[in-house]
Amino acid sequence: MKAIFLSILCLCLLLTVWGCDSSDPAESSTPTTVETAELFAQEQFSQRDRDSSTEDSIPVHLTAQGPVCEDRGISVGKDSITVRSPGKYRFFGEYHGSIVVDVDKNDHVHLILDNAVITAEQTAALYVKQAEKVVVTLKGTNRLLTEESFSTEGGNKIDAVIFAKDDLSFNGEGALFLQSPDHGIVCKDDLVFLGGSYDIKAQRHGISTEGSIRVGDGTFTLETQKDGMNTDNSVDPLSAYIYIARGSFTLQAGGDGISTDSALRIDDGSFILTAGGGSSKGETHYEEAPGFRPTSTAVTEDSSTGTKGINAADDILIQGGSFQINSADDGIHSKGNVEILGGSLTVESGDDGIHAEELLQIRGGEVTVPTAYEGLEGHCIEIAGGRIHIVASDDGLNAAGGADGSGMGRNDMFAVDKEAYITLSGGRLFVDSKGDGIDSNGIFTVTGGETYISGPSGGGNSALDCNGEATVTGGLFIAAGATGMATGFGAGSTQGSIFVSYSTQPSGSKVSLKNSFGEEILSWETTKSSSSIVLSCPQIKEGESYHLTVGQIEGDILMTDIVYGTSPTHPGGRR
Repeated sequence: MKAIFLSILCLCLLLTVWGCDSSDPAESSTPTTVETAELFAQEQFSQRDRDSSTEDSIPVHLTAQGPVCEDRGISVGKDSITVRSPGKYRFFGEYHGSIVVDVDKNDHVHLILDNAVITAEQTAALYVKQAEKVVVTLKGTNRLLTEESFSTEGGNKIDAVIFAKDDLSFNGEGALFLQSPDHGIVCKDDLVFLGGSYDIKAQRHGISTEGSIRVGDGTFTLETQKDGMNTDNSVDPLSAYIYIARGSFTLQAGGDGISTDSALRIDDGSFILTAGGGSSKGETHYEEAPGFRPTSTAVTEDSSTGTKGINAADDILIQGGSFQINSADDGIHSKGNVEILGGSLTVESGDDGIHAEELLQIRGGEVTVPTAYEGLEGHCIEIAGGRIHIVASDDGLNAAGGADGSGMGRNDMFAVDKEAYITLSGGRLFVDSKGDGIDSNGIFTVTGGETYISGPSGGGNSALDCNGEATVTGGLFIAAGATGMATGFGAGSTQGSIFVSYSTQPSGSKVSLKNSFGEEILSWETTKSSSSIVLSCPQIKEGESYHLTVGQIEGDILMTDIVYGTSPTHPGGRR
């Protein structure tokens, strides 16, 4: 039904025309063929991006009386220093004014900030007006800030402490502190980070571009009223992607932690993201009726300020890294696909833990959602590996058609979405939900892995809710919960399954299934009270007899068919 996500992402990024130094063969990052993901990652950063050498630089001494520099490439104005010739310039000292780069559109400039303190008024402390690319190397501790609100130049508002109209790259081992009454860093083209430490306090976005953001390394501490990191390009959204190879990110954002108009790929790194004040600030959801998607007071998708941990208008690929996400809205949200191949993710959310409007796929790593309205949500969900723990105040896993929010509701709660599905083929899944443990508006298939569901104790929900057919062909599956809407696996299954209802048993009840020889083939302990259970494992065979115990309830089961029990309306199932 859907193309392989990795191919979509590689094509999306590889076919993007990047605006980076096409005049220099060493600078060219535009591939001519569809290359492997590994090669693509290497080619995100050019040799010029990596150049942090300080040799043969032209010194510019910043003083209270003004800059001291004898090179003709530097011109000094009343409140600014302008670089007018390509070359390498080292700025050190303190200056009240701004540094402007204004060279030919094909020229490159290399700036070295060496323990520089630059304070500007109503404009950028560093302004790249024109260049092919500017590389900034950080040495020591550097502080740039803008006092008072920003002014407008030629109809364009210069609204960031660092403002670049062309490509901008940062590298080095130094530190950069930015304080802004508006944005921290704004780049109208591609922005690259290959080292350095960045501490940004901004009243709006911390880092914002109209092109891509590519991070090879660096340490980022951002406190912002809007998004921490943001790409926004309505004209050419495919160019506005984010790629992170590694780095350390501590982002406290009033809006989204990381947001992009395009695709997002993360290979590694450490991420502590707080968005919109955290999950406790999430909007209240109101259940209208059992089985229906509830109304919500949550902010709509059209809102100018989202509060998601990670938000992408296209696909998201996470290959590794450590994530601690605490968001008022979704922890991870994509309007396309989400694929998680590895890493350790802890997501606390006021809405969905992880949300994909198309395919949500987990193939590895460790995913923990200790707080969420719904744990995992997508039109389709595939779990093929990893270890996943979910605690949800509504559904644990929800495969539903439509967009995020109340748009996923439907007038007929029993209607089947023929394209929606949930497939469990590997990994270990643990769900504790007050709503449905697993809720598929389409089909539900288990082919492998281990699944343990502690569903609702009462109400119009169940541990397993499937509008289409539910089938099991392999793996270990245990789901206990309320009886009201409960269901089991259907006749299309090829592995034995048992579905029974019983008088309510308390939390901590021992579940034990023994074969005819008295050998225990399945054992579990409930974490909530329950009145029904669905069991399946390879040892359950047609024609065999078993003894099931749930708390104080026990009884013998004869598997006259591959499926024992189908719904509460057919007690005992087919015998």
